[in-house]
Amino acid sequence: MDGIGFVGLGTMGRPMARRLLAAGHRVVVWNRSRPAVEELCGDGAEAAADLAEVFRLPVVMSVLSDDAAVRSLILDSGVLDDAECRVHVNLATVSAGFAAEAEQRHTQRGIGYVAAPVLGRTDVAAAGRLNVLAAGAPEALDLARPVLEPLAARIWELGTDPARANVVKITVNFLLAAAVEATAEATSLVESYGVDAAAFVELIGGTLFPGPVYGTYGGLMAEQRYEPPGFTARLGLKDVGLALSAAQRRDLALPTGSLVRDALLEAVAAGWSERDWATLAEVARRRAGR
Repeated sequence: MDGIGFVGLGTMGRPMARRLLAAGHRVVVWNRSRPAVEELCGDGAEAAADLAEVFRLPVVMSVLSDDAAVRSLILDSGVLDDAECRVHVNLATVSAGFAAEAEQRHTQRGIGYVAAPVLGRTDVAAAGRLNVLAAGAPEALDLARPVLEPLAARIWELGTDPARANVVKITVNFLLAAAVEATAEATSLVESYGVDAAAFVELIGGTLFPGPVYGTYGGLMAEQRYEPPGFTARLGLKDVGLALSAAQRRDLALPTGSLVRDALLEAVAAGWSERDWATLAEVARRRAGR
C-alpha cells in the first residue's frame, strides 16, 4: 500500500492516525486547522497540501463531525471528480439517508465506499481497542480491512449496505444516551434524600449494573466533572436526532429518544454543549432545584 490519506484530526482522528503510524503505515493528513496537522507531523505523518492530494492516495479515511461536514468537504467540493483513491472509509457517524447518498456518489466515480463508525472514547482509540462497525461492498471491505485492523479490538462486518453500519452506531448511541439520562435522573433522586452520589454509583456499578457505562458516566456525575469531554452534549444531541430520524423513516416511534433529546436540548440551551454529555446530571439537578 502506497499510503493512507487521513482527513479530520479531532479528538478521535488524532489517536486513530497515530495507531496507523505505529502500525508502520505511511499516513498523509489533512485538517481544517493547521495545529493538528503539525502535531501529527511531529509523530511521523506527512502533511497534504490540500484534499485533492489526499484523494490521490489509494485509501482515504475520514473522521468528520456530521453529514454537513462530509458533504461540504468531500461530496460537494469536487474532490471526488479527479480522485484516484480506490476506497474511502468514512468513520463518521452520519445519517442512514446520507450514507446511501454517499455510496452512490462514490460509486458513480468508481470509488469504493465503506461506512465504518466506531464504538469507544478517545482512550480506547489510543489503545487500538475500538469496535468498528463496517459495511460496504465486499471488494471495498477487502481494501478497508487492513487499515481498520490497527484501530480495532474487533471489526463487526454488517453487510453490503453502508447505511446498516451507521444505523447500528446511531442505535448504540441512542442506548447510551438513554442510560446517561437514566443515571442522571437516578443520581438526582438519591441526592435529594441526602445520599452521597459517589456511594450510589459504587453500589450500582458493583451490583446490578457492572461495566463501563454506568460506572464511567455515574462517576463523572458524582464528581461533577464534565471537562475535558469524552463525548459532548452537542454530539449526543446530534446522534439522538439521527436515531429519531432513522426511526421516522421506518414509521417507528422512539418515545425514550424524544425525552432524551429534550434533556440534551436543555443542556445545550444552558451553555453546556461542549461538556461531556454526563452533564445531563446538571439538567436533572436543575429540575430538582439544586
